[in-house]
Amino acid sequence: MAKKKVEEDQALSVEKSAEVMDNKSENSALVSDSHASLIEEESLEERSIAQKLLSLYHLQQIYSQVDKIRVLRGELPEEIQDLEDACEGMQTRISKYQEDIDDLKRKIVSEETKIKDSLALIKRYEEQQNNVRNNREYESLTKEIDYQKLEIQLSEKNRGKHTLEVETKTADITEIEQKLAELAGILEQKKGELSTIVAETEKEEAELIAKAEDLKLLVDERFLVAFERIRKNARNGLAIVQIERDACGGCFSTIPPQRQLDIRLHKKIIVCEACGRIFIDKQLVESDQQ
Repeated sequence: MAKKKVEEDQALSVEKSAEVMDNKSENSALVSDSHASLIEEESLEERSIAQKLLSLYHLQQIYSQVDKIRVLRGELPEEIQDLEDACEGMQTRISKYQEDIDDLKRKIVSEETKIKDSLALIKRYEEQQNNVRNNREYESLTKEIDYQKLEIQLSEKNRGKHTLEVETKTADITEIEQKLAELAGILEQKKGELSTIVAETEKEEAELIAKAEDLKLLVDERFLVAFERIRKNARNGLAIVQIERDACGGCFSTIPPQRQLDIRLHKKIIVCEACGRIFIDKQLVESDQQ
């Protein structure tokens, strides 16, 4: 009996040992699966940030090509705008001078009317002088005649002044019109040059812009808004740059080693503290191009 009891105890001990081993194996498998899941999540997050950076980088490349096309046009659009403004300014001056001339002509007519009225009064006063009854009436009429003669002199002076102003402004209009004709010729020439360049590059630019619009759909809206804001304020239009010789590829500010490491890990979006441009790891770009 004692021997049988011992054998039963040994069998029970073996079963417990096996159960413990099974539990350990199961726990180990759970830990291993949990660790693998965590690694996978981190890897997905890395890929997500990397993909966002690459999308922004590709968008930047397209925009840079568009910028190059627009550089080919040079300063023609601005020159054309300046010429159009100058032409518009000259036309406004001509219109103002013409209004002044019309007003001066009305004043000349008014002065001529005054002269006619004064001459009529003089004639009437002279006729009245032939019928006066005393010296006092004669002297009174003589004063009226003298006054009207002074009025005629003043009106003639004003008429002469207004006439001279009309001649001056007419000459100014002629001169402005000549300059306007010259500028209009230059403007048409510039517009022709711009039209030729636009015709040569319009299709390519439209295709690039269409690609950019499609690519925008793949970019997080929050990052896209920041990207476009940075690009708008950047002197060279670069919103996302690589590190060149330990410095920002946009403003050339030195980047500390620890920050360079963070950029290479692409765990999050990192921007330059000096200029605000977004950083992308050079190796990430190169691996994407392979």
